Amino acid sequence: MSGLESTLDLKQLRPYGDTMNDGKVQISFTLPVTDDDRGATAAKQLAMSMGIQNPQLACRRPLDKEFTFYIIYGGISNSVDYTQIKPSETEGESMSMEEIDAYIRNKIKRKIIVIGASTGTDAHTVGIDAILNRKGFAGHYGLERYEMFETHNLGSQVTNEDFVSIAKKLNADILLVSQTVTQKDVHIQNLTELVELLEAENIRHKVILVCGGARITHELAKELGYDAGFGTGKYAEDVAAFAARELVQREANR
Repeated sequence: MSGLESTLDLKQLRPYGDTMNDGKVQISFTLPVTDDDRGATAAKQLAMSMGIQNPQLACRRPLDKEFTFYIIYGGISNSVDYTQIKPSETEGESMSMEEIDAYIRNKIKRKIIVIGASTGTDAHTVGIDAILNRKGFAGHYGLERYEMFETHNLGSQVTNEDFVSIAKKLNADILLVSQTVTQKDVHIQNLTELVELLEAENIRHKVILVCGGARITHELAKELGYDAGFGTGKYAEDVAAFAARELVQREANR
């Protein structure tokens, strides 16, 4: 650790590859060209235009006759000041499932009603199932296993209109939306439409609205009118802890 502490500068944080501060990175992309040396040169030139220094072609694979996939390895000189980055609003003190249940039992004194779905045309349920189903994902139990959540998993391809209707019928506290299909930013349109429907029904202020998915960030979610966004590396307990704390805060402000 002493060697790390002497070379690590959090005010000029750079990627780590072989040695501290070497700035080594790896990027991947597909080009609509054939798998040949000309295409490989184009890939490296593109990497250099992105600021990648001494780009090395680590991998190239034809996807078909007119598309090729590339992995480029190289270095960057850019850095960020890690000390100036503020924690996300969703990052509170971590709590276990048992601690979250006890928190809700003591602070709210009733079960939290949560509904979740993959909305719009999105047919993928892996994300919403990871958060809601009892077995959860990677050892992180889903909200169905929590004692203080009443959980309703609506599945996939749920229209925004049906989602809002069910939320009203169940008097839901938390609305969870999973978006896996993101081509041409179709998720942006769908997520925005849901907010507009909730506002039209005059219930947006009554619910905690959360979205999640591989391309979802907290910043994007807030921009779209959501209370929080959870992306890669987040689990049921992260969503549960945020929702419970947010609900307690709202009830305290009433």
